[in-house]
Amino acid sequence: MYLRYLEDLDTRGQQTASSDELAHLCGTTPAQVRKDLSFFGSFGKRGLGYPVHELTAHLREILGLQREWKVIIIGAGKIGAALANYRGFRQRGFKVAGVYDNDPLKVGQPWGEAIVRRMEDIEADLTREDAPIAVLAIPAEGAQQVVDRLVAAGVRAILNFAPTQITVPPHVNLKSVNMAMELEGLSFALTNPGYLDEGVA
Repeated sequence: MYLRYLEDLDTRGQQTASSDELAHLCGTTPAQVRKDLSFFGSFGKRGLGYPVHELTAHLREILGLQREWKVIIIGAGKIGAALANYRGFRQRGFKVAGVYDNDPLKVGQPWGEAIVRRMEDIEADLTREDAPIAVLAIPAEGAQQVVDRLVAAGVRAILNFAPTQITVPPHVNLKSVNMAMELEGLSFALTNPGYLDEGVA
């Protein structure tokens, strides 16, 4: 979040940003901003703020964004199509190296900048080119088996959109996105205004 706002400030030519300004943009407190950034080093000077361009470069390096990461997408359905066509991936340093599906009608079709490939080819493709990140956009059924294949083929990070719980070994990073659950959380907040503020949780 800090990086997103700092990049915006940098694009607009702003030289420095105070912890107060970053706190306001990120919806937190100045003390939290200083604490968060202090985990990675000393970037700002009291009374002068943080040098925007320098801190942006440091955060990109910390996040590993100084290089291009190859990503494969599993599932050429609606979510897979939206992800394959998302321009933000390329802008943030992520290249969609391949899209995979088991539907013969989709195999060989252009999907964003990639061509849909057969699921059977995943292992061989990953042997030829290193794509350490996979996005899982398939139904719940069979998702774990696909994940097991990806892990065995060398994938080290998975973003999971499949509506199911999956497990990975400790050396693999897993992030799950459950859109239905997020909407249910918003529904609860709208239905029960002030509930959490009252300390009844």
